Amino acid sequence: QVQLVESGGGLVQPGGSLRLSCAATGVTFSRYIMSWYRQAPGKEREWVSIIQTGGATNYATSVKGRFTISRDNAKKQVSLQMNSLNPEDTAVYYCNRAIENRWLKWGQGTQVTVSS
Repeated sequence: QVQLVESGGGLVQPGGSLRLSCAATGVTFSRYIMSWYRQAPGKEREWVSIIQTGGATNYATSVKGRFTISRDNAKKQVSLQMNSLNPEDTAVYYCNRAIENRWLKWGQGTQVTVSS
């Protein structure tokens, strides 16, 4: 059964850090280019970061220099280290394949709230 399970979200003060994780089951994870996405209240889902099968990465302008994506193929996990968080980062964060027409079933996401 294909499943994506995100975890690691929470409430953090501005300037704080969180590390998100996404565990994949039922897929040949090492072959997939993976991305993190987020959806803020009242807004469309937006792309945050991508990691290629070989480890190359890229980031949305809004998070570049603050977020770091990584993957562990043995564990079938992709992670997102988020530093210097600000209220604009508040959203539900999701992981999925990076190719839109190849998306897996979306997980429940993990809520990140940045507030003082």
